[in-house]
Amino acid sequence: MGIVEEKEKDMVTPEEEAEKFVSGQEGSENETVEESGKTAEDGGQAGCGETGEKAESEPGGTESDGSEETKKEKETAGQEKAGRDKEKKVFGRKNKEDKKTEALNEKIGELEDKVKRQLAEFENFRHRTEKEKTAMFEVGAKSVIEKILPVVDNFERGLSGLSEEEKEAPFASGMQMVYKQLLTELDNLGVKPIEAVGKEFDPNLHNAVMQVESEEYESGIVAQEMMKGYLYRDSVVRHSMVAVVS
Repeated sequence: MGIVEEKEKDMVTPEEEAEKFVSGQEGSENETVEESGKTAEDGGQAGCGETGEKAESEPGGTESDGSEETKKEKETAGQEKAGRDKEKKVFGRKNKEDKKTEALNEKIGELEDKVKRQLAEFENFRHRTEKEKTAMFEVGAKSVIEKILPVVDNFERGLSGLSEEEKEAPFASGMQMVYKQLLTELDNLGVKPIEAVGKEFDPNLHNAVMQVESEEYESGIVAQEMMKGYLYRDSVVRHSMVAVVS
C-alpha cells in the first residue's frame, strides 16, 4: 500500500503537465526578453563608450596633427632663417674680402707708382751725374791742356827761329823730337789744332784781332794766324788769333 501511494504521488496528470509546459515557455520568453534587454543595454553602453572614446580621441588627434604641422613650420622657418643668416654672413665676408682686396690693390698701385717714380728719379740722377762727371772731367782736362799749350807755343817759336844749319844740330833735332812727341800725346787725348789760314772766318773758332788787305784771299777769309787755336773733343780750348781780310 505504501508503494502504491508513492507511485500515485509521482504520477502527473495531463492538466499539470500542460500547466508546467506553459509556465516553462513563459519563463524562457522572459529570460530571452531580459537577455535581449541586457544585450541592448550593453550595446548602447558600448556604443556610447566607443563614441566617447572616438570623440575624445578625435580632438587629441587633431591637436597632435596641428602640433606636428606647427613643428614642421617652425623647423622650416628656422631653416630659412639660418639660410638667410648664412647668406648674410657669406655676403658680409665677401664684402669684407672685396674691401680688403680693393685696399690692397690700391696700396700695391701706390707702391708701384712710388717705385716707378723713384726708379725714374734714380735714372735721371744717374744721367745727370754722368753728365756732370763728364763735364767736370772735360773742365779739368781743358784746364790742364790750356796750361800745356803755352809750352807748345814756345817750342814752335824756338824752332821757327832756327836756321836750316841750326835745325840739323843735335840739340835742335832733339827739341823737334820732343815737340812731335808732345803733339802726338795731345792728339791721343783728343786735342787737335784749329785750321784757320784760308778758311772762312768763324767767330766760334776764330778770334779776329785785326783786318788786312790781301790779293790772295777774298773778304772774310782768314789770311794770317798769329796764335794757333785748339779743340778738345769738338769743344774749343783756345780760339785762334787771326787776321781777317777786309
